[in-house]
Amino acid sequence: MSLRILLLCHSFNSLSQRLYAELRARGHQLGVELDIADSVTEEAVALARPDLVLAPFLKRRIPASVWQRVPCFVVHPGPPGDQGPSALDWAVRDCEAQWGVTVLQADGAFDAGPVWAHASFPMRATTKGHLYRREVTQAALQATLAAVERFAAGEREAPPLALPTPAWKPLMKQADRAIDWSRDDTTTVLAKLRCADGQPGVLDALWGQACYLGDAHAASAATLAEFADRAPGELLAVRDGALLRRTVDGGVWIGQARRADPPGTAPGQGHFKQVAAELFATEAAALPQRPAPLMRPADEWAELRYTEHGPEGARVGCLSFDFCNGAMSTHRCERLRDALLEVRQRPTRVLLLMGGEGFFSNGIDLNRIEAAAHRPGDSAADESWRNIQAMDDVALAVLETTDRLTVSVMRGNAGAGGVFLALAADQVWAHEGVVLNPHYKNMGNLYGSEYWTYLLPRRLGEAGARDLMAGRLPLRAADAQRMGLIDACDEGPREGYETRVIERALALAGSYNHREQVAAKQARRAADEAHCPLARYREQELARMHRNFYGFDPSYHVARHHFVHKLPHAWTPRHLAVHR
Repeated sequence: MSLRILLLCHSFNSLSQRLYAELRARGHQLGVELDIADSVTEEAVALARPDLVLAPFLKRRIPASVWQRVPCFVVHPGPPGDQGPSALDWAVRDCEAQWGVTVLQADGAFDAGPVWAHASFPMRATTKGHLYRREVTQAALQATLAAVERFAAGEREAPPLALPTPAWKPLMKQADRAIDWSRDDTTTVLAKLRCADGQPGVLDALWGQACYLGDAHAASAATLAEFADRAPGELLAVRDGALLRRTVDGGVWIGQARRADPPGTAPGQGHFKQVAAELFATEAAALPQRPAPLMRPADEWAELRYTEHGPEGARVGCLSFDFCNGAMSTHRCERLRDALLEVRQRPTRVLLLMGGEGFFSNGIDLNRIEAAAHRPGDSAADESWRNIQAMDDVALAVLETTDRLTVSVMRGNAGAGGVFLALAADQVWAHEGVVLNPHYKNMGNLYGSEYWTYLLPRRLGEAGARDLMAGRLPLRAADAQRMGLIDACDEGPREGYETRVIERALALAGSYNHREQVAAKQARRAADEAHCPLARYREQELARMHRNFYGFDPSYHVARHHFVHKLPHAWTPRHLAVHR
């Protein structure tokens, strides 16, 4: 039975998008309403007339006027019995071995209604954000589909389940995350930073200035060897914009920081996250730079990594670019392009572009662009222009790699220019858990670049490309493969996906007709260039982008400002709120 389902969420985040796409694929009618105010939610329910309200990501309780009228399922990121607003934060900080997701029916109590379904998963030693986008999302999907299936089959009461005694955990405060650099070991420091990943960060100080820290990575013993005599808490070095800080038994790289706002700061006027060494540029300039080579030991953290696999004559190269939140600033794009040119000198037959573990890429770095608006002699428009040119340079380096086969491997979600960067490769492979947002318009009606006007029509045709860009909806990897946007969708467990990808790439490198595939690729690229040079596509795209950045319509700059400063939504976009 097909249901009318209204998704009620604080924001249309990665979990909400995955559930939206999966439920639509199963024939349900979906609408989305952002949780702005009780009166707005009541109006949305009256307009949508849903059979079921599904709340995958809320920061407020559903009003009684709604849950008393319509069944409401809440997706809680904790196992049955867990209650409280900081469920995943506590689990990460306390290094829980097992965690879960519960789908319960709203009844006025906080996280305590009847349980319709639940799913569990083993925890990884990683950030809250990585867990949320992978294990939590997968468990939420499993539990939500089970609950919705029961409801669609006519059940109106939660099934009888043996549940543990409820345990309330309060909102986690900064005192619960506070780092004692003189006592905390690396494992403890990482747990505290990882449980605050994304929001709110850990309140601490750098160079005596109060700020929130995030994006932490363990430092290797080799890196720390030269700093063995330094005291815990000291700042030691810089790598890829991250600051190396000593712990009692090692050290951590801190990639992101946000200055603390003074009391009474108005919404939209406060500080936002930036690359740590850029936020404290003057102070960080006095620290030694410790760049890491592309080919290095597995425990040596850096944003770019290159490995090779397979026998001589049929080798596969893997280039990872694991940028925080998939944001590719001008400088990151320049380093990635240089890395591409470097690894093209290696004797490989297949080059895998692995992106990052959490995101493949989300295109230009909006936070870095917003910061430019506050730098003397710079502007957000100028940094946007530099950034999109650098993104185009990366895409061009991939397109001009014609002496071997290239494959983009999506381990995590991709959005906007990140999707079209992936399409620059000969093939695109994705795990079935990946969600794509292959459009730009949601960011202030951006036109887009990265050679999309060349790359998209050659896969979908002109009409298909227009429809996709106008749709502005999240896309499952399985649907992307079905329409021809990507070439392969791996349906196996997420664990082991990288191994399966390399095995498949080795088969491609060792295939009997590899030489013919490369020759056909070169012939097609030559024919396409003769028909319309890449430079022309770029010129035409950038002419439209220039108007977005410098023209009279401020929509892009307004949308970027709202996104970076996490300003609350004033209304739900109409392509989501179809009931309106």
